Amino acid sequence: MLRDYLLRGGFLMVDDFHGTEEWQVFVESLQRVFPDRPIIELGDDHAVFHVQYDLDHRVQIPGIRGAMTGRTWEKDGYVPHWRGVVDDDGRLMVAINFNMDLGDAWEHADNPRYPAPFTILATISPSTTCCMR
Repeated sequence: MLRDYLLRGGFLMVDDFHGTEEWQVFVESLQRVFPDRPIIELGDDHAVFHVQYDLDHRVQIPGIRGAMTGRTWEKDGYVPHWRGVVDDDGRLMVAINFNMDLGDAWEHADNPRYPAPFTILATISPSTTCCMR
């Protein structure tokens, strides 16, 4: 069902999972949906980073606990990754925000304890501005 939805033009954003163990669980699950499609690293030149804004500086967006303590990483997820799965035409079907938590930046946008710069960056992230080629 998810496979059909995505292949017919749907879009899925996956966010807020961190570290080696959670990555392995995610990959195993996604391979049930797309055993034939690789997960790719989205490089700086990928169109998703240039749809509405030119995003040339990527930042690890922390969850609220991390933002309040100054620690942007969780578990062993020190390095943020922007990954995805594309269809046969190169359209991004699945945006994968790994080792970060964009959702917390949106959820806590009105919380004065959550740093505004992270909220602003999360708002203009590729996952919110596009899913086109």
